[in-house]
Amino acid sequence: MGDQGKKMRGKAQETVGKAKQKAGEATDSEKLRMKGTADRAEGKARQAEGELGEAMDDLADEAKRSRKHR
Repeated sequence: MGDQGKKMRGKAQETVGKAKQKAGEATDSEKLRMKGTADRAEGKARQAEGELGEAMDDLADEAKRSRKHR
C-alpha cells in the first residue's frame, strides 16, 4: 500500500474509532469506549507512517535532483 493509502486508511480507522468512543459513551460501555480509543490511536499512527513515507520520498527525490546539478 502506498503512503497516500496508509494515510487514508488511517484517517478512516480514526473516524471509526471516534464513532466507537461515542457509542461507548452513549451506551455506558467502557469496553467499546476503550476499543474506540485504541482504534483512534492506531489510525493516527498509520497516518503518521504515511506522512513519514511521503517525507522520505521527497527527501530522496531532492537528493537525486541535487546530484544531477553537480
